[in-house]
Amino acid sequence: MTPIKELSDGNEFIGFYLIKESEIKQTNTTPPKDFMNLTLADASGQVPAKLWDASESDKEQFKALTLVKVQGQAQLYRDKLQVKINRIRKATDADGVSLTDFVRAAPAEPAALVARIQETKDGIADADIRTIVAYCLDKAGDRLLHAPAAKSHHHAYYAGLAYHIARMLELGEFICRQRPFLNADLVKAGIILHDIAKPEEMVSELGIVSDYSQTGKLIGHISLASLWIAEAAFMSGIPADSERVLALQHLVLSHHNLGEWGSPVQPQIAEAVALHYIDSLDAKLQMIEDALDATASHEAWTPPVRGLENKAFYRMKL
Repeated sequence: MTPIKELSDGNEFIGFYLIKESEIKQTNTTPPKDFMNLTLADASGQVPAKLWDASESDKEQFKALTLVKVQGQAQLYRDKLQVKINRIRKATDADGVSLTDFVRAAPAEPAALVARIQETKDGIADADIRTIVAYCLDKAGDRLLHAPAAKSHHHAYYAGLAYHIARMLELGEFICRQRPFLNADLVKAGIILHDIAKPEEMVSELGIVSDYSQTGKLIGHISLASLWIAEAAFMSGIPADSERVLALQHLVLSHHNLGEWGSPVQPQIAEAVALHYIDSLDAKLQMIEDALDATASHEAWTPPVRGLENKAFYRMKL
C-alpha cells in the first residue's frame, strides 16, 4: 500500500485509507450531478479526493471516520495533489485492517504526556494557583488523553493537545531559568490553562475534529477557560478579585495576542508575553515539522502551510 505522503502526480494506486472528511457537492453542469469531496488519511498524512457521479449508496456509505479500500489516481490540480477515485468500498473484517492504524497521533504516549502535565501542576508552589489549575484539569478530564489541539492548523491529531502543552512546558522551564524575574508558577499555569477548554470547544473522535460544539461556536475556548478559572475560584473559596485569579484570566484571554486572532485583550504582564510567544513558537515549529513529515521523501519543498502565510518550506540536504 502506498502511504499518502509518497503519492505523486500520475501515481495509480490501491490501498486502505480513512475518510477524514466527507462532503456532498454538485457539478455546474446541466443537469447538475452529485459528487463527493473526501479527505483520505493515513498515519503519514492526508489528501483531498474526488468521487464523481456519487450514487445514493455512496453518499450513505462513505462518511467521515469510515475505513475504505480505494483504487485511484493521484493528479495535480492547480498545483496541488488530489486523488481521483476510480473504485471504492468499505473495509471489511476479512481485510485485516484496523481503524487505529490509520489515525495520526502525537509521537508520545498520551498517558505519559498527561502525567507530565499533572506533575507540573503538583509542582506549582502557590496553593491558590495550583488549586485553580487542578480544578480546570479535572474539568477537561480524560478528554485530555485524546483531544487534538486544533481542527487543522497545529497538533491536529490524537493527543495533540497534551503534546502541545507538554512541549510548551519544556520551553517554559527554559525561559523561566533564563529570565528568573518571571513568576514560574504563572508561566506553568498559563501554559496548562491556555487551551484547556479545547476539548469542550471541538467535537472530535480519534483526534479528528468533525465540528465545533455549540459552546465552542457561541463562546470559544478562550472565554470558556476564563470562565472555568472564575468557577474554580468560586468553588474553592478564592476571592474573584484576587490578583492570582486576575492574572490567570489575563494569561488565557491574551494568549492569542490580537483581537483578530481571538484575544479580547493584549498581553500586559510579562508572563502573558512569555506565554504568547511560547505558544506561537511551539505551534509554528510543529506546523513545519508536520509539513516536512507529510512530504514525500523525494520532494524538496513542502506544500504551502496555511497557518504560516501559505508559505512552502524547503528540506535542507545538510
